[in-house]
Amino acid sequence: MLKLRVIFGGRYYVVNLPDYCNTYPSLLLMIHQVLSLWTAHWATLVQRVGIAVMPIADELWSNKMLGSESYSKIKAAATYQEKMRVLGDVLHSGGNAVKSAFYSGLEKHAACLLRDLSLNPTAECYLESLDEYKKWIQREYEFVTEYNSLPGEHVLLSERYIQPLIVMRHREKNERTQELCFKGEGFQQFISSENHAEKGNNVLDALFSADSKGICPAAVILQGNSGKGKSFTAQKIMLDWASVCLSRENFDCVFHLKCKELNQISEEQSLVEILSFNSNLKPDQILQILQSLPKRVLVLIDGFDELKFSLSDASKKSLPNNLSEKAPPDASLTALLRGCILPESFLLVTSRSTTTDTLSALLKKPQRFTEIIGFSEREVEEYFQKFFQDEELFRNAYESVKANENLFTACSSPVICWIICTVIRERFNDGADVTNILETTTSIYVGFVFTLLEHHCQGLSESVPTLLKSLGQLAEKGLLERQVLFDEKSVKKAVSDQSGSPFLGKLLFKKRTRQETMFSFMHLSFQEFFTALYYVLDEKEFDCKLTKWFHSDLPEYHFFPVVQFLCGLCNKEVSGLLKETHNVSVPPSVQAQLKEWILYFRPTHYLRYILLCLYELHEKDFVQEAVESWQEMDMSWETLSRTDCWTLVYCLECCPHFRRLNLSFAAEELKMLQSVLCRTPELKLDVQNLADTDVSDLISALGEEKLLRALRLDSKGLSDQSVRQILHALHKQKTVGGLQIAVKNISADTVLLLTDFIQNIEKWDEIGLWTNTDCTNPESLCSGLQLFNTDGIFALHAVWLCLTPQKAPSLSEIILRYPHSEKSSMNLKNFLQDFHDINCLTED
Repeated sequence: MLKLRVIFGGRYYVVNLPDYCNTYPSLLLMIHQVLSLWTAHWATLVQRVGIAVMPIADELWSNKMLGSESYSKIKAAATYQEKMRVLGDVLHSGGNAVKSAFYSGLEKHAACLLRDLSLNPTAECYLESLDEYKKWIQREYEFVTEYNSLPGEHVLLSERYIQPLIVMRHREKNERTQELCFKGEGFQQFISSENHAEKGNNVLDALFSADSKGICPAAVILQGNSGKGKSFTAQKIMLDWASVCLSRENFDCVFHLKCKELNQISEEQSLVEILSFNSNLKPDQILQILQSLPKRVLVLIDGFDELKFSLSDASKKSLPNNLSEKAPPDASLTALLRGCILPESFLLVTSRSTTTDTLSALLKKPQRFTEIIGFSEREVEEYFQKFFQDEELFRNAYESVKANENLFTACSSPVICWIICTVIRERFNDGADVTNILETTTSIYVGFVFTLLEHHCQGLSESVPTLLKSLGQLAEKGLLERQVLFDEKSVKKAVSDQSGSPFLGKLLFKKRTRQETMFSFMHLSFQEFFTALYYVLDEKEFDCKLTKWFHSDLPEYHFFPVVQFLCGLCNKEVSGLLKETHNVSVPPSVQAQLKEWILYFRPTHYLRYILLCLYELHEKDFVQEAVESWQEMDMSWETLSRTDCWTLVYCLECCPHFRRLNLSFAAEELKMLQSVLCRTPELKLDVQNLADTDVSDLISALGEEKLLRALRLDSKGLSDQSVRQILHALHKQKTVGGLQIAVKNISADTVLLLTDFIQNIEKWDEIGLWTNTDCTNPESLCSGLQLFNTDGIFALHAVWLCLTPQKAPSLSEIILRYPHSEKSSMNLKNFLQDFHDINCLTED
């Protein structure tokens, strides 16, 4: 028996070579290859096997060459390097057969790696540099500095980053229009339904995966509006690669070029010098890596739209043709994009939509277009939860935002999420009530616009007020013409620097045999916001357009959001910020006309918009003056949205002695409305989707000693226990005008509850019970029951409905009227039991 002493994984092992290796040289050759591989390249194997380690371990385990305990340790290891080290520690105990199987697994699952190691015996030379580079990236990219961070402050990327939705195709014009116009939950449902990269998958796997024809892209464009998360996604990709969290075997080295930093380069630079600009590697180290791994390199270029030099001009120059050749930075970068240098490398370029067409013309082929569309509802919730890390604060903050249609829509932008969460945390730290921590919608939009102006709008060719006015003029034109997509001619006429503005997106569509270029604001709500800014910046336009609107009996519906934002801009805190930051003053006449309109405009159908305006204005004394001038608040004609509910709560908290409310709302809003309902003396309520679990909230909201003019409780059917609780609570009211309850079943017990109620309450007008089913249930005495108590007359109306598959539907009803004085002699249970029995006999 031959024995070899070898070094494997930093340890000495004795390997037995059977005598028949002399007879079978192929087997001896394989074992020689295995030993050579382990002794010379073990460190490289640990670093580069990557995802291949688990398929190899799976095969060893399934062939009973790996014990269950060792296999479990390998699976439990956090990184691929750790998995390889565990595998290296246990392989030697399995003998030569296991080592040969391991080598076969490498041939099957990591063939490229084996080829590299066999052809490149000096692979270890650059490995140390690469390892140090990864450690540097882990240190540099683990944290993020936020817009408002003080010197030395930072947060973990993992505490802020949520993978946004990424669409892997160009979208049609009608899709764009729908996305721009939908609001609230409708918007969230729409973007969630888009065909996007699967959540949970690695971003690079999705971006560089093969298409339906089996073609993988060499270059990927990742487009997105300002604030959608392009740079965060780039940072996450870098950190994942350095931490060996990426599963793609293609990329052994990833370089990150930040275009904002490249603008600082003035002298000629080679490509390796440019790649070292955002790296701890020296140009000669990068050159060694690139020469060793030309096919395994990904260059991530972030913020192409921020480049100040023109690459289209550089394409006309003589381009460098090797890694070390010095050239103007635009020429070196163009050579990389075109594939003149590193032709087998991969490129991922992020950009705003305003430069996507220019970028596409420069990039090598094959290309793929992708677009970040931001957060869906699930990502918004996850972001809030990560940000606050406090369940109560997170839940209240998230529910508050979800109740605001405009803000919930705008939260598709991660920057908006950050602004809202930052403001809420600050208000909470200042002692604000956890249930009242959200600022006005306008203040959030102003914060977003100012954030983009400061951090995403370098090198403006005009003043901020001029830019805002030109954007507002374009926005107003679109609203007046009912359009959210603008042709290139209109945009050029209104905005001098379209590509420099972070507030407009550029969209390309196919139109017959040519391309059509269109522009849009990030969402219709931002178009409405900029229209309001325009009226503040141009008082003459305000007087010309809005004065007529204010005096109309039926003002145009689509301008209400603009008026809402105008009220928000008149808010003292917001108007002070506008003046302080960009010297924009809100004319006093604008606020005066808004207040006059609010005080004298009365149509019930527009009341919800008036409440929104009052909330945005946020002046307690004026809100109280406006609300107290109303005799009754009737919002029953349409079910209240969550936005309606919290604006109603705010306005009535400013006016605690308001007397009459007529509302229609879903049972899930009971908790929000509870304080308002409890202190209002007169109520008419239509509560929808009420369940047994909501009854306690309803009773708390009703309180006591009310003039309950009407109460309608619609549901899938309340139990007798819930009916008993509700009737008991109604005993404590001064009067009950009309009561309608959907119940599971009108049984004898239900009727007894009702009988007890009408005999013990003095004032009631009408009581109705109905079921959502027919009388096939043997306990059902009837399908519907109405009791009337008016003008000294007691009346009863009972309905029997029977639906069976075997017979035709049957319907019977009975109406009784008799003097109120004889009510006590009426045995309602016995009467309905007889009614039930007669109908059953008829059915038989």
